[in-house]
Amino acid sequence: MSLVNITNVQIPNNPTLFNTEFQFEITFECLAPLKEDLEFKVIYVGSAESEEYDQELDSIMVGPVPLGMNRFVLTTPAPNSDKIPTDDTIGVTVVLLTCSYMGREFVRVGYYVNNDYIDEELRENPPPQVDFSKLYRNILVEKPRVTRFLIEWY
Repeated sequence: MSLVNITNVQIPNNPTLFNTEFQFEITFECLAPLKEDLEFKVIYVGSAESEEYDQELDSIMVGPVPLGMNRFVLTTPAPNSDKIPTDDTIGVTVVLLTCSYMGREFVRVGYYVNNDYIDEELRENPPPQVDFSKLYRNILVEKPRVTRFLIEWY
């Protein structure tokens, strides 16, 4: 049984321009006292072909964690576009929100992200180089994939 359960994640600035920071409003419940802080991370998957292009956008330690419901906003920078292969910039990718306790990941929330131009003309006739100032990202918040891992809490 998990001592911490993520009960809700809201992404208030969605959809938005690709270069805009990510915001995750995270609500979680703590069911028992914790000796250590929780670590939350946001990882942007730059390419389905290799983890080499994954970017850890930010990580934050949260604690001490009181019993009951807790909420905070995790704001991270946008991914570094120079580290994403050109062929993987436009289209579908993934952003992951993970939570760990004492270095052990116990939950991962994955969201599909669609990166595309909002302007139909640019979608039909994309420029030779990606114009990040006109590229939008849309996180499919309605269908997160939640994976839970059993860990020893004490």
